[in-house]
Amino acid sequence: MADVTHLATSQAGIRRRVASIGAGQWDLPTPCTDWSVKNLVVHMIEGSRMALLLLQGASAEESRSVFGVAHGPDLVAELDVALADELAAFDAPGAFEMVVHHPAAGDVPGFTVYQFRTSDYLLHSWDVARAIGGDESLDESLVLLTWEAMQPMAPFIADIGMFGSGPSGTVADDAPLQLRLLDLTGRRP
Repeated sequence: MADVTHLATSQAGIRRRVASIGAGQWDLPTPCTDWSVKNLVVHMIEGSRMALLLLQGASAEESRSVFGVAHGPDLVAELDVALADELAAFDAPGAFEMVVHHPAAGDVPGFTVYQFRTSDYLLHSWDVARAIGGDESLDESLVLLTWEAMQPMAPFIADIGMFGSGPSGTVADDAPLQLRLLDLTGRRP
């Protein structure tokens, strides 16, 4: 079986932030300018479900079926189930090696999707924390892993369209790594 420690740690970070969302905070804006807190949690649920389908052999088109579906009234519980199902799927023998048909990245190893999901939870846990005024500190080992994966994309990351305007060019090379990662991904703490 694969070592899913990083994903589990990243999932724990998003779970902790989502569990602390107050009743009046679901409609607050997030650093992801098109999404409220509720939209961001729905994005996490749908991303988890998409990864699960991919690991079950779904085509890229089939994996898109999770987006835009109705969600129940308890998004916290829905997220918990989606995260647990996703973690179990990545923990299955061969999950990292199998080729999946990602709708945006094309045919990639399951490990690549694992990295996408780990980074997504890490960054969006900061987004939720920022939106609701929570603890914005991120796991240092995950920050390093995500930085090492994403930093080579710095020259063209803004062109990808998933990370806002990309790096601002105003954060010093010796700034804390979390700050540099957030800036690289279009976030302006």
